[in-house]
Amino acid sequence: MSKRDYYEVLGVAQNADEKEIKKAYRRIAMKYHPDRNSDDPKADEKFKEATEAYEVLTDTEKRSAYDRFGHSAVDGSAGGGGFSEGGFSDIFGDVFGDIFGGGRGGRGGRSGPQRGSDLRYTLDVSLEDAVFGKTVEIKVPTLQSCEPCDGTGSKPGTSPKTCDTCGGMGQVRMQQGFFQVQQTCPSCRGRGQTITDPCASCGGQGRVEKTKTLSVKVPPGVDTGDRIRLSGEGEAGPNGGPNGDLFVEISVRQHPIFERDGKHLYCEVPITFSDAALGGELEVPTLEGRVKLKIPEGTQTGKLFRLRGKGVKPVRGGAEGDLLCKVTVETPIELNRHQKELLQQFKESLSEGGKKQSPKQTSWFEGVKNFFDDMKL
Repeated sequence: MSKRDYYEVLGVAQNADEKEIKKAYRRIAMKYHPDRNSDDPKADEKFKEATEAYEVLTDTEKRSAYDRFGHSAVDGSAGGGGFSEGGFSDIFGDVFGDIFGGGRGGRGGRSGPQRGSDLRYTLDVSLEDAVFGKTVEIKVPTLQSCEPCDGTGSKPGTSPKTCDTCGGMGQVRMQQGFFQVQQTCPSCRGRGQTITDPCASCGGQGRVEKTKTLSVKVPPGVDTGDRIRLSGEGEAGPNGGPNGDLFVEISVRQHPIFERDGKHLYCEVPITFSDAALGGELEVPTLEGRVKLKIPEGTQTGKLFRLRGKGVKPVRGGAEGDLLCKVTVETPIELNRHQKELLQQFKESLSEGGKKQSPKQTSWFEGVKNFFDDMKL
């Protein structure tokens, strides 16, 4: 009886990648699994046929030979007439490992020294410290290697013993119906070793929780969301493994005067009515001190003045930003009688010369008039 095309068996295209092939095989294997179809001999045949196709198409060399020469190139090397040692269980573990916890090199493998987890620490800094940089100390709670046992988990002077259940492999083979699968050893939980005399300091865990103090150098120009990596300052690894890293994430606090947008700074500068009308000079703040700002005659609310180079120098390089000062003209309040009389006289004097000394107001009223005139048409 001639064999069906392997791509047809799995229902995939000839250019399908390994992920697609694995997905197709898993679907067919679940449908025709012998344990689910014990009374159907055809199901067993279809299952073996799919497994044979999967074994060939997921092996680069076998697939290349099959694509060129067909079944004759792979007969005897595939699993149709009996699988080589480990082949069948390896396929099962590869495809179904996420269900049963096994698999090649997966979560069920022996757990020797492992790298510790990375940690994240949020560091609040002022705008000044973010712009100019600063070295600060932080306290970080973390799991550190136990000093008395040097991370082994065993009492000083003793050492872990090879697990009797798995023989140090960290895995045990179990028969599940038609399959033989690997699972994490229940005795040592994948470590391959057992601790008979645990360390009193860490209780056999090999790690203890401590708070350590670290110095963090905040470089000039950082902004909210920037991260500083401290290599090896994360958690200690299980079973004496290397430490993870610590990532310090910057959060810049709100400033009472300045707002930051990238490399530029913004601030609002209130000025008096008389300074806006007559012009003048006033001091404005910058992060480096005060500077004089010249206000021209007739300045309106919302006018932006740019102070070049008074912003932030980006942490990744580039030219310094600017400080943009937005002028806000303040209306005087709580006027006395004399001040009110003077303002009244000033108001009357504005209309005597016939000049349009309030250009925005004049243009606004003209626009309103034209709007209502158009409504009458």
